[in-house]
Amino acid sequence: MTVARVAKTQGRHGEVAADLYTDFPEKFAERTHLSALAKDGSRRDLEVTDHWPHKGWMVFKFVGVDDMDAAEELIGSELQIPAAERAELEPGAVYVSDLIGCVVWDHGKPVGEVKDVEFTSGTAPILIVAEGQREHMVPFAESFLRRLDVAAKKIEMELPEGLLELDTPLSADEKKQQHQK
Repeated sequence: MTVARVAKTQGRHGEVAADLYTDFPEKFAERTHLSALAKDGSRRDLEVTDHWPHKGWMVFKFVGVDDMDAAEELIGSELQIPAAERAELEPGAVYVSDLIGCVVWDHGKPVGEVKDVEFTSGTAPILIVAEGQREHMVPFAESFLRRLDVAAKKIEMELPEGLLELDTPLSADEKKQQHQK
């Protein structure tokens, strides 16, 4: 599970500044071991000696990363923990990573597979659901959700009529009708 991504070096002694991808930054006080997944797919185990928030970032200091050159090697790396070490969520909450790959069903019919989750200014995250070459933007709103089974990779919903057609490309006849208006 990715909990942060190294964005830049910070200071002259090997510290790095990272974007956080966790709602539980306080857990870094007890997490002393992280894994760095580099852009090239290589993995490196890191031991955290210190961490602190700074200007919207989380700054990390690792054992053996003692200068800017060593810190630069970590830029772009995802800082990860084993899935078994994830923080326990409150009832009704779900990890975004658990939604990826789930099949969305609407009124008992499969719509497609969740490829991504976007957080916009609205109150509900948006599921990006792939149906063949098409993509649907489906609000992950509690009022639409009927059943969620992440173990079975299934999201059962009752979407408002017409929602899935909102982002459907126009047919040739529909395009013709628009040009006539």
